[in-house]
Amino acid sequence: MNWVVLGIAGLVEIVWSQSIKPTENFTRLVPTVVCFVLGVAAVYLLSRAMQTLPVGTAYAVFTGIGAVGAIGLGIVLHKDPLSAGRVFALSLILAGIVLARVTNPE
Repeated sequence: MNWVVLGIAGLVEIVWSQSIKPTENFTRLVPTVVCFVLGVAAVYLLSRAMQTLPVGTAYAVFTGIGAVGAIGLGIVLHKDPLSAGRVFALSLILAGIVLARVTNPE
């Protein structure tokens, strides 16, 4: 169950990453509140997952999910550049997440 919570935490982190820019350097109240709420939710869920998962594994998977999601959304929504190097880097991150999961004894 904690792997599911960790996955949800990673998804919340992806949404959180996209909520930062609309704050316009934290000068807009509503986007800033949304950003802080998402950040707290992501860290809370991460802390719940860490109750039984190793801290290093949980954090690496959490940030990996966030990184892949943020880069993916950047490419799709914001037309960020896509190159062979970026695809390879994302593939390595995804492979690391999968490897961390399948080699965890829990």
